Amino acid sequence: MKFTMLPTVWDETVAELEAAGHEFVEDLAQARGLVFNAGPEKLPDPVPENIEVIQLPFAGVEPFNDAGLLAADGPRWANGAGLYADTVAESALSLLLAQLHLLKTAVTSASFDSADTIDAHKQWLFEDKTVAVIGAGGIGVRLLELLAPHRVSTIAVNRSGRPVTGADRTVAIDDAAMDEVWATADYFVLIMPLTDQTRHMVDAEVLGKMKSTAVVVNVGRGPLIHTDDLLAALRDGTIAGAALDVTDPEPLPDDHPLWGLDNCLITPHVANTPSMVRALTGQQAVRNFDAFEAGETMPAEVDGKAGY
Repeated sequence: MKFTMLPTVWDETVAELEAAGHEFVEDLAQARGLVFNAGPEKLPDPVPENIEVIQLPFAGVEPFNDAGLLAADGPRWANGAGLYADTVAESALSLLLAQLHLLKTAVTSASFDSADTIDAHKQWLFEDKTVAVIGAGGIGVRLLELLAPHRVSTIAVNRSGRPVTGADRTVAIDDAAMDEVWATADYFVLIMPLTDQTRHMVDAEVLGKMKSTAVVVNVGRGPLIHTDDLLAALRDGTIAGAALDVTDPEPLPDDHPLWGLDNCLITPHVANTPSMVRALTGQQAVRNFDAFEAGETMPAEVDGKAGY
């Protein structure tokens, strides 16, 4: 299939597609496929009718959905779903452990005088803890694998409630049992896509159901958490801590009060890095373009109605 790449051509992506038998062309008018690596504001408007499929390197497609681009009468879309399972799962585990072991307290104190504080508040995964993975797709399944050696109990939360490999239990996100999940799990890792249903899913009400020792990790989308409600819960001890790779707003302003909290660890959206996106996008595009040419549903095809 003839394809092009906009607005920036990544040589490694083009090379992988060409090695798989696809043909790179510079002229958009000659292409059937488009690998697009920028925001919706840079997408050709309108998208030429000859473009039948668009591959995005991102897992999240909310900006394209909000812009009304995932229309049923337009090209088919594929994203980076499942491509970053290793990177994001490893980062999520790192964030969880860093918060439980109070590494921010140790580093910012720059003194052994912090030892007593750390001893008083440090938590351990192996002590009969339960981790709820909220969004048990490819990243969630990989995280469950990484959690297994720590001997934790695990709850997977997904849309369907279908059992998830590696989880001790699976609960549907809209199930009444979620009240019990919020109340009984020790730690929560958020990996859900952002939809109308999941926006601000962790708010004051949900935070109030959690244990006072709970820790929330967000590597999904910033607006999964109501930021002001989280700030209040961390300040008043409703929960013990949070570790965030994504925030709302993003980037988080340098003077935002979350930065100054000892019980909130923040990384600048690096659970997956741009260098890894470039390294992995080609193989994802090959899988999707091959399936498209075969008349099949693409492995990472975006559901325009669902918005992801």
